[in-house]
Amino acid sequence: MNAGESKFPGTGRNESGAGENVGSHGAAPAPAEVSRGSLLTLVVVALVLAVVVAVVGIVSRIHARAQLIHYTDTMAAPPVSLAQPGFEKNATEIVLPGNMQAFTMAPIYARTTGYVKAWYRDIGAHVHKGELLAEIETPELDQQLAQAKADLATAQSNAALAKVTADRYQGLIGQSAVSQQDTDNAVSLLAARQTEVASAQANVRRLEELQSFERIEAPFDGVITARNLDIGQLITTAGSTTTPGAGMVTGSKEVFDISAIGTLRVFINVPQVYAPDAKNGVTATLALPQYPGRTFRGKLVRSSDAVDPATRTLLAEVDVDNRSGELLPGSYTEVHLSVSSAVPELIVPISALIFEPDGLHVATVDSTQHVHIVRVTPGRDSGSAMEILGGLAPGQPVVANPPDSLTDGELVRVVAPGSDEHRHAPEANP
Repeated sequence: MNAGESKFPGTGRNESGAGENVGSHGAAPAPAEVSRGSLLTLVVVALVLAVVVAVVGIVSRIHARAQLIHYTDTMAAPPVSLAQPGFEKNATEIVLPGNMQAFTMAPIYARTTGYVKAWYRDIGAHVHKGELLAEIETPELDQQLAQAKADLATAQSNAALAKVTADRYQGLIGQSAVSQQDTDNAVSLLAARQTEVASAQANVRRLEELQSFERIEAPFDGVITARNLDIGQLITTAGSTTTPGAGMVTGSKEVFDISAIGTLRVFINVPQVYAPDAKNGVTATLALPQYPGRTFRGKLVRSSDAVDPATRTLLAEVDVDNRSGELLPGSYTEVHLSVSSAVPELIVPISALIFEPDGLHVATVDSTQHVHIVRVTPGRDSGSAMEILGGLAPGQPVVANPPDSLTDGELVRVVAPGSDEHRHAPEANP
């Protein structure tokens, strides 16, 4: 055992420890070293977190894009709303819209050019055939007639002289005092002069006829429904000029319109299915909006005996007695006709009709949301709705307002009427 060593090992450790403690009060302790394994662990955790974040972002973007594609495909189909056709019970009477017209209607034009001297009848006046309506001053025509009469007198004088000459030559030819050639010339000249007289007479008669048109007369008994002339206004064969504002001529119109309204014609278009009932002599009942609760009786007098291929209707005329003057030409009326057999009638709105060159069509939608354009047979048109007599099954809904671009077999989206179609698309993550 060395002399410097302690007998007690523990005492030596304490002393060294004490010495270390004494030294520690004079300097800071050294930092602990990080192991290489700890750094590697941290890097691996960071990479895993980055991969997880990237995967989550990619998956969310793919999902959002799929939703956007589905929304776009869905919204690409045009939205349509459906209307359920109404069903009208069969009736033994049909109601057709009709237009009233005067039995005889004539626009009156002047056959000569001049200025209005006076007019004697205004709109609403009842006139008789041959009654004077207006007078026109034609100074140029008057002078042309005077010239034509003077030309006629000259032609008659020349013809008289030619006749004397021809007679003289024919008397001298027997005495051989003149040649046969001179005699023939004189006779031919007489014939030419006589032709000139006939031409001048025809010209005078023509101008006298034109001059007679200075008097505008009623061609038949009726009512004046329009007057388009005034004193001093220029009248031509094309009509009268009208100057409603600032002295600007807007066109030429007839000088008078006259209508015979003792009997009125009512024209109706009878659907093809009811054409057999549109027979001459059938009694019709008319209702007019200005006379609520009243009806007027008429008689079907003629029809076109042909169905219009564009509308599939038969044009028929109903005559109505109007000696009382209550009914007015140009009025709208509803004509009630009795039919022998009733036909099932579906009622669809006018907006659902598709007008094509080959007839009327409607659009229907099947269970797969595809459109089918079907042709239908139209019936009565009430203005806001149309009767469908064939081509559409009862209870089958139709597209209420089909767009012009709608085609057969096109995919559509059925929406409720009045729904808001401006929906917001899902937003994709940036």
